[in-house]
Amino acid sequence: MTDWGRLYRDNVEALTALAGDLREDQLSTHVPATPAWTVRDVYAHLAGGPADALSGRMDGAPGPEWTSRHVGERARLPLDVLVAEIRSQQDAVSESVADRPSPALVWDVTVHHTDVHECLDLGRPPESLWRPVLDAAAPRMLQRAGVTVRCEGQVLGDPDAEPAVEVSAYELYRAIFSRRSRRQMEAWGSPAPGVEALDLLCIFGPREDDQPQPV
Repeated sequence: MTDWGRLYRDNVEALTALAGDLREDQLSTHVPATPAWTVRDVYAHLAGGPADALSGRMDGAPGPEWTSRHVGERARLPLDVLVAEIRSQQDAVSESVADRPSPALVWDVTVHHTDVHECLDLGRPPESLWRPVLDAAAPRMLQRAGVTVRCEGQVLGDPDAEPAVEVSAYELYRAIFSRRSRRQMEAWGSPAPGVEALDLLCIFGPREDDQPQPV
């Protein structure tokens, strides 16, 4: 079983280290995956989301009103204060997710951590920081979409079906969390799954805007 608490802590540590190197122009850069937010806003969300979850302040979650509220409340806070809040909550978050098969707070931190890396052209985060989330999410989402893929030597989806396309683990992870456009997913190869299937593969629904892809 995945140690979700450890995965959360590892992402927090990586985000803390990254924060120490960020320039002001980087902090004010808008993040393509969440275009309403800057990099600083992503850190505000990663502080505010757990704070709300731990206190039971979940009205409107996980919708935009909920996220806008806790991001807005932290809009004027320096980055070091946001990072300190994130770090101060990691013990409680780790305890709260220990026995959950798909802990939203852990999945959220991995996805947004990767958003920041792509936005700032920092390459992929280490695979250990996101692969457990893919391994947990992929079976359910591939079944929902009726899609079978070849992924780095493995067949994922229906083992009796003919795999439709080959895709890397990283690109599958990003697509499942709605971080790839329809066009980018259709470019995986031929014969590609149909548009309807690709849309069902995305947890947060399809998107039309192309996203930065690390080389």
